[in-house]
Amino acid sequence: MIIEDNDLADIERLRWQCRRGMLELDVLLEAFLDQHYAGLTPRLQRLFIQLLGFPDPVIHAWCVGGEAPEDDEFEELIASIRETRVA
Repeated sequence: MIIEDNDLADIERLRWQCRRGMLELDVLLEAFLDQHYAGLTPRLQRLFIQLLGFPDPVIHAWCVGGEAPEDDEFEELIASIRETRVA
């Protein structure tokens, strides 16, 4: 797979958006971005981008706190994020 310059710019923009007000989320979201984002379906990539628009407490509750997302569409993505290995 060839990575275009605009793809790299998009990844770096997402990496910046993964920087949250909670270190735990920073680490988890950046690890997910690095390990899984490129292999996601376009639908799940769009959902990840949408997820980054939610407030930190909501993302934390879903990804770390084990709460179910209000929108069922996010369930698969949240499950993948929860399974991410953090070094």
